[in-house]
This record gives sequence, C-alpha cells and structure tokens, in this order.
Amino acid sequence: MEVSVIVLLLLAFVAANLPFMTRRVAGVWRVANKHFGWQLLELVALYLLLGVLARLLEGRYSPVHVQKWQFYVTTLSLFLVFAFPGFIGHYFWKKRGI
Repeated sequence: MEVSVIVLLLLAFVAANLPFMTRRVAGVWRVANKHFGWQLLELVALYLLLGVLARLLEGRYSPVHVQKWQFYVTTLSLFLVFAFPGFIGHYFWKKRGI
C-alpha cells in the first residue's frame, strides 16, 4: 500500500472523530453545548474536504476515474464507521454534566 493512501486513511480516521472530541464548532467557535446537529454538519464538511483531497492525490498519480453513487455511499459509510469511537466516547463514556 502506498504511503499517501495510509496517510489519507489515518487523516480520515482523525477527521471523523474530531467533531466529537472538541466543543468548538469547526475548531474555531467555542460553544457551551455543541449539539448533534453541529457535529453532523462538521462530519459532512470533513467528509467532503477529505474527498477533495483524495481526488487531488488521485489526479497527481493517474487520470481521475469517474465514480457513481455507490462509491460515495460506500466511502461515507466507511467514514461513519471511522467516527464510531469518537461518538461512543462522547455520548456513552462521558459523565453527564461534564
């Protein structure tokens, strides 16, 4: 496996868990109670950002292949699986009120 693919997968794992690890919206605005809507919006934004990065990396090495909807559903599902540890840590392991 090429190094850029491994780095992209590690970056995807970190990005998928990032919305659940901080109380800041987009890493900038601190809010008292960051609800699930903000976290979902951040997940979608980070998924799209990583998709653009992956497309740029693919374009550097070979012609970019046209993908259909099945590819995007699969990669979004993988991204959500990557987000599972952060979700569990945020909603089930943290004590209420902290």
